[in-house]
Amino acid sequence: MELLYHTLKNGIRVVHLRTNGMVAHCGLVINTGSRNERGDEHGMVHFIEHMLFKGTQKRKTYHILSSLDDAGGELNAYTTKEETAIHASVLREEFEKAVDIISDITFNSVFPAREIEKEKDVIIEEINSYLDDPAELIFDDFEEMIFPGQPIGRNILGTPVTVKSFTQKALFQFFSGNYKTNQMVFCSVGNIPDEKVVRLVNKYFGAVISNIKKGRKYKPAFYIKSIVTKKMDTNQDHCIIGNVAYNIKDKRRIGMFLLNNLLGGQGLNSRLNLSLREKNGLAYNVESNYNAYLDTGVFSIYFGTDRQNLEKSIAITLFELNKLRNTRLGPLQFSKAKNQLKGYLARSYENHESLMLSLGKSLLVFNRIDSLEDICKKIDSLTTSELLEISNEVFEPSGLSTLIYK
Repeated sequence: MELLYHTLKNGIRVVHLRTNGMVAHCGLVINTGSRNERGDEHGMVHFIEHMLFKGTQKRKTYHILSSLDDAGGELNAYTTKEETAIHASVLREEFEKAVDIISDITFNSVFPAREIEKEKDVIIEEINSYLDDPAELIFDDFEEMIFPGQPIGRNILGTPVTVKSFTQKALFQFFSGNYKTNQMVFCSVGNIPDEKVVRLVNKYFGAVISNIKKGRKYKPAFYIKSIVTKKMDTNQDHCIIGNVAYNIKDKRRIGMFLLNNLLGGQGLNSRLNLSLREKNGLAYNVESNYNAYLDTGVFSIYFGTDRQNLEKSIAITLFELNKLRNTRLGPLQFSKAKNQLKGYLARSYENHESLMLSLGKSLLVFNRIDSLEDICKKIDSLTTSELLEISNEVFEPSGLSTLIYK
């Protein structure tokens, strides 16, 4: 994988991978997420993400929304707890237009007061849609429960009260204080010559005023074990069982990713899918997740089941966790688990939009990008002893938290 690296004078870094194909993908990944917010700013990063599409000094909302769509492209954005991304997928002939628009909406948005008031209603409806979806809401509630009163525990959307309080002045102040040029990476994947990428990023991002800031420092996240049952008007019981895990720079995260995939990853042969769904018919949706943050991580198992099957489902889940704590994987099992994870990674590399965003985040967080071959070597170097140690630390019953919607 031959990558182009380039750094602008204002600190914005660039990474590009030239590939074949008619479609090009590009984006700007920014080291700002909801963890940067104070309590009274809860939801502001997500709100700003929405407002980037509402008008700039030279484009109205309609022109932003239709300029790429009219040519069969797509402009989108997302917010997480630790980053924001604005990205586009276009025919390669439209690549310059995509670069122009991403730069324009990021640095020249005017946050019109009238649009702010309309977008408050839109986001409150988005919040309400989550409240109506327990299978989504329970993940936010779980992290709020185990990280109480901490920015990392708060959901990304905010609350109706905080969203209604946002003003144009507050948005500009937050943007100025938190969106720094040396904490941004422009990333692209497509059949675009390296020299053209360098020329275009200099043309559209080079004039941005340098705004330098050291890497983020958060107050260390502290985990509070909790067991909570909430009364909800749902047809199923929903359950999450989980614990804190390893941060994004911890070497043990590779083993944690493998264990997570083995337990409840996307494969139909995951242990939880086989035991809860296929063998016992107790659940339709069952999954495990591992989210690695800068200073901590969260491992969780989720399933929805009929009320009369809740206790049995929990018992089966804990049994599967204890098997991994007490039983070393056999050579054939271990080999299959490694190959499955490597296969999923290889498939994700073939998704060029996903790859583009992954390149940007890797450069932003690690200041380097590992090749697929490098990552596969790390997977191959795992040992069953390492997996046992990870299992006994993360899956230890005395450390597990549980949230149930009944």
